Amino acid sequence: MSVKVTWLGHAAFLIETGKYNLVIDPFLTDNPQASCKADELPELSAILVTHGHRDHLGDTLHLAKKFNCLVVSTVEIANYLKGRGVKHVHGQQPGGAWKHPFGKVKLTRAFHGSFLPDGSYGGQPVGFLLEVEGVTIYHAGDTALFSDMKLIGRKGVDLALLPCGDNFTMGTEDAALAATYIHPRIAVPMHYGTWELIDTDPQDFARRLQGSSIKPVILKPGESLSQLIR
Repeated sequence: MSVKVTWLGHAAFLIETGKYNLVIDPFLTDNPQASCKADELPELSAILVTHGHRDHLGDTLHLAKKFNCLVVSTVEIANYLKGRGVKHVHGQQPGGAWKHPFGKVKLTRAFHGSFLPDGSYGGQPVGFLLEVEGVTIYHAGDTALFSDMKLIGRKGVDLALLPCGDNFTMGTEDAALAATYIHPRIAVPMHYGTWELIDTDPQDFARRLQGSSIKPVILKPGESLSQLIR
C-alpha cells in the first residue's frame, strides 16, 4: 500500500495510507501559508504534535474533538489536552516508541523550546520517527542541528521533513547538513516562508544536496508526494 504525504504549510503535514489519515502539527487557522482550512481536512485517525507552540499545536484541540481521534505527543501536551476535554491521548517521551493502530511512533529529541497556550511548560520538544505501511518518515519538529541525527537515520529513513527557516530553527545550510547525517531517500524542507523572519530560500537547501544520493523535493503548500513506497 502506498503512502501519500501532503505539505499543508509551515510544519503541518497530512499523511494518508488509504486506511488511516494522520496530521502532524496542524497549524492551519491564522497560518498565512496554509493550503486548506482545518475543517477541510479528511476524517483523521490521529494527530501528532511535536511541541506546544501555537504554530505547531495549532488546531489540535478543535480537530481532536471534531473527529474524536487520538493525539500523540509528549506527556505534558497529552495531559494538557486531556484536561481540556480530549478523550484519546497518548503521551510519550524522547527515545520512547509505541505501536499504534496506524503505525509505530518513536519520539526523537529536538533542540528548541516549548510552552503551551496558557503559558505552562510544554515538555521537551520532539521530532517523530513514524513507520507506516513499511515507510519510515522523520519529522524533525523545530530543532537546531545536532550530531545525533546520524543515529536517527541508522535504520533507514525514506522521507525526512526538515525545518530550514533559520532564526527559530535550522537554516538551509544546517538543514542540508542534517539531511546528510540522516541520509533519507527524499528530503523535504519545511518551516520557512510563513513570515518574514523565516523567509529563506529552499532552493539553497536543494543546491547543497546536489551530488548526493539524497533527493531534495521542494513542495508548495497543498502539494503531495504520492506513491511513497519503500
